[in-house]
Amino acid sequence: MLTSREETTIASGGGVMDKLVFCHFMTGITSNRQGVSDYDGDMRRAREAGIDAFAMNIGTDSFTDTQLGFAYESAANNEMKLFLSFDFNHWGIGQGNEIGAKVRQYANQPAQLRLDGKVFVSSFAGDGVNVESIRTAAGLDIFFAPNFHTGVGDFNTIDGAFNWMAWPSNGDNQAPTPTHNITVREGDTMYNQELNGKPYIAPASPWFSTQFSDRPLNKNWVFPSDLLWYDRWVEILHLRPQFVEIISWNDYGESHYIGPLSSLHTDDGSSRWTAGMPHDGWLNMLKPFISAYKAGSSEIPYNSVEKDGIVYWYRTTKKSAECAMTSASTGLSINVPAGYETLKDEVFIVAFLQSPAQIIVQSGERSITLSAPSGISAHRCPMGVGRQRFTVSRDGGVILSGTASRDISDVCLDGIYNSNAYVGTL
Repeated sequence: MLTSREETTIASGGGVMDKLVFCHFMTGITSNRQGVSDYDGDMRRAREAGIDAFAMNIGTDSFTDTQLGFAYESAANNEMKLFLSFDFNHWGIGQGNEIGAKVRQYANQPAQLRLDGKVFVSSFAGDGVNVESIRTAAGLDIFFAPNFHTGVGDFNTIDGAFNWMAWPSNGDNQAPTPTHNITVREGDTMYNQELNGKPYIAPASPWFSTQFSDRPLNKNWVFPSDLLWYDRWVEILHLRPQFVEIISWNDYGESHYIGPLSSLHTDDGSSRWTAGMPHDGWLNMLKPFISAYKAGSSEIPYNSVEKDGIVYWYRTTKKSAECAMTSASTGLSINVPAGYETLKDEVFIVAFLQSPAQIIVQSGERSITLSAPSGISAHRCPMGVGRQRFTVSRDGGVILSGTASRDISDVCLDGIYNSNAYVGTL
């Protein structure tokens, strides 16, 4: 683990790097933030979970520099680090000089992440960008670890690489099919082979659903996620990558946010599926996994569970629901997302227990009792229409109980499909 957040280094001469955890942060939805304090809550929550740095995803918006100024100052005040992640949906691969100049602009900020004195820089996409022009324009040593794609980007020109694909897919940015299913672990293997010993930024994400089907972009698909958040962290403990990047802190549009909905942001239309759908429980799960990862442990010690609790999540609409596909309140359409058939009508639970206990899930009219061991364990059960109630009992006595604030329905709210997850805690 880091001994200080003032200076993050790699030992020279082939020494050992610190294991670090990053989290993707969308700057493009922060234009309504008015000052440094608007970032303080994000910085504190991330640091408390064990996250070392935010990857500040930036485009070319006019407000970007203002918001980066606020963010860098807040990070310095809250012992966090930041680095720039250039989004090539907005930047062009011919803009190496401009990208290098932007790196130079923020290089000397106290909160800038540096490795062995080199300024850390990343990206979303960017295959084909002239890396040498970025380095020249920056005019200083940079540690460039972009989201180049295996078999496409030139891995000889970079210092490491970030793999964005944190979800099983068909290999073409859609949900897997019976004949085309690339797991996240297979993606790890492909990147490590291409990197040939260079540092790898492994992805971790809890969910993916995006439903902008009323837009010209027609961005409307899901990746099967289920217990991915738990399973992926177990994989990471065995994989032991140099870095991990969580996708994401606040990408509400793709439903994989772990930060609070209350973090100040503009609405790009995603409130249609995020309103009343908190994901804070996923953030609350992180600390023991991150601690074990940084310690190089392949397992989480039982004594890392400080108190009993569970985190649970589910979609609030069954797959069988037939939706009007047009919102009664907005008149906007959301069609059935591609990959919808891969979703499971199940309730997912991760238990944090100091000793074995029973978890009783009352999902609508269904009642299921699960036996959970000491430590951290994952469970699933069929979902039922109606109220969702959870009880944890031990030695015949109830130790925890509560009812979720969102029911499961076989009728679509406001007439539209919603594949986002509701996440609760007990």
